[in-house]
Amino acid sequence: MAFIKLNHVNVDFPIYGMRPSLRRAVLGGLMRYRDGNSSDKRVVVRALSDLTLELHNGDRVGLMGHNGAGKTTMLRVLAGIYMPSSGQIQIAGKVSPLFTTSPGLDSEDTGYENIMTCGQFLGMSKQEVIHKTPEIAEFTELGDYLSLPVRTYSAGMLMRLGFAVATAIDPEILVLDEGLSAGDARFTEKATHRIEALVKKSNILVLASHAEPLIRQMCNRVILLDHGSVVADDDPDAVIAQYHELLKKPQVLSFSPLDEAYPLL
Repeated sequence: MAFIKLNHVNVDFPIYGMRPSLRRAVLGGLMRYRDGNSSDKRVVVRALSDLTLELHNGDRVGLMGHNGAGKTTMLRVLAGIYMPSSGQIQIAGKVSPLFTTSPGLDSEDTGYENIMTCGQFLGMSKQEVIHKTPEIAEFTELGDYLSLPVRTYSAGMLMRLGFAVATAIDPEILVLDEGLSAGDARFTEKATHRIEALVKKSNILVLASHAEPLIRQMCNRVILLDHGSVVADDDPDAVIAQYHELLKKPQVLSFSPLDEAYPLL
């Protein structure tokens, strides 16, 4: 049974190459010093702050928040791209992150060769990619172009190929960025149905998006992030209302004491 548990998770990003005097003058309270005093130790800014939550089978979770609230950072933590600076993460089930439609793409390889490479990059076995290649090829509608190097493709053709491969996975936990593109307008409806089918196959969905219609359509739960912290976790209508209230407030950084963490990304 798939689940995700985050227990007091923090994510800090280091800042390198800054002189101590400039650190104090420019960033002030945005900084914290790790492992020592300010004269010789590195500076970090906090991207996620004290996240504690659980996701279980059937959860379709939307992540909302202003730009810089921590949505992408949280997706990448769940995908294992970023490790927490402190706290614990427990995940049961295969995580399938879809942040880009062209992971591992090589412009000199053919479309068929890229199906094999990108499919394995996404975590499918070689046999699984071989089994799915006819279906992927049919979905792309690229025909004989799949035998040509992808450097000969238009931007729209590349998007079709990448999208077809990226959405051929069988996810237990689907981590999805709304920026995933499907190509030209004619292809959009077909791609939308494919995404819906992918979501239905997953046990848990985590979707980062600003699009309220998409959140209402896809999600049964929404988490609202603000400066790296969870400020709401409820049904979509309730959290979207809180999101609107949050947007009315000016997003101005306030300074805190130099020895405290401040969420920035």
